[in-house]
Amino acid sequence: MNIEKVTDYFPSMEVIDSDIKDIVDKSYENVRETRVSVDDIRASLAKDSLSDRDFYNLLQDGGLEILDELGEVAREKRTRYFGNNVSLFSPLYIANYCENSCRYCGFRAKSDIKRAKLTFVEIEDEMKALAATGIEEVLILTGESERFSSIDYIAKACEIAKKYFKTIGVEVYPANTEDYKKLRAAGADFVTVFQESYNKKAYDYYHPYGHKRSYVYRIETQERALRAGFRGVGFGTLFGLNDPIEEAYKLGIHAKEVQKRYPQAEIAISLPRIRPTHGADKLDFYEVNDKKFFQIMLAIRIFLPFASITLSTREDRDFRNLAVKYGATKISASVDTSIGHRSKKSKDEGDEQFEIQDGRSCDDVINDLKEIGMSPVLTDYINL
Repeated sequence: MNIEKVTDYFPSMEVIDSDIKDIVDKSYENVRETRVSVDDIRASLAKDSLSDRDFYNLLQDGGLEILDELGEVAREKRTRYFGNNVSLFSPLYIANYCENSCRYCGFRAKSDIKRAKLTFVEIEDEMKALAATGIEEVLILTGESERFSSIDYIAKACEIAKKYFKTIGVEVYPANTEDYKKLRAAGADFVTVFQESYNKKAYDYYHPYGHKRSYVYRIETQERALRAGFRGVGFGTLFGLNDPIEEAYKLGIHAKEVQKRYPQAEIAISLPRIRPTHGADKLDFYEVNDKKFFQIMLAIRIFLPFASITLSTREDRDFRNLAVKYGATKISASVDTSIGHRSKKSKDEGDEQFEIQDGRSCDDVINDLKEIGMSPVLTDYINL
């Protein structure tokens, strides 16, 4: 591995033999100057299996002119691989201390938000309260601070979660393979890490401090988790930080390449858009309107028909109800992005990470899905 500068890897970071970053970058360089017509998009759309260039075609603005055609193909793919099923989950934030200073995030180190870290008793109270809503899959989240949220602390939270939930995901700071083995042994099933931006220049700008500066260590996270034995991994980019076509393309290629190398893995794609939050810098973000965002989701569904696609409560009720018909297969419900608010038993309650758009309860989401002809799924996994 050629380490060019100290921020490629910090001293505690595991270096693995991976060329994923180079493949993602090279793939984009091979297509980025391609001129794409609507006829080119239609030709790509007619194929049953898409090349990288076909995927790039589907993301181009010309696709907005034939969005209904993309929608028809995406809906057929969604139905073929997932039927009308929509999986439900809920995030549970157990700490919001962070060592990074991401310019767009409410948890960042420089923010003046109220910080909190739940005790194990408080974590159990929060999990009881969440389980009482009917949710059977939990996503455990922390700020990115190993000092305040150690791997052992997160592992204990996973052990507690096993009492109340059938599926456990973790969305925490990137870790080494041995750390992921601890989390897997504690009961975690999935690891999700957002790259935030796949453009190195944009990434460096938005992440000026902390271990998150290491772009390469972050992009190798899914591989380390899979080498540790995780069932599946999640990928994501935060739309609004950079050109959405570049971000969506590199996101899709990253997921595809990892799937090729680890065919046993369940692959999940998250599609978040930037949302207002207290404590973030006031910045001019790239606008990704609803129509363009919908096109991106359709293109990813067609390119990666086997992958789960998640839409969070950053999106509103109407958008998510439409999206699950054409591409999205997983949505959150009963969401709270703050710390310790569910049970009302925590001594310290921490502020939220961002403002949500869809505050529906689990029951409300289930009822809405049934009304639009979709089948809500609380779990599709049985622990033996």
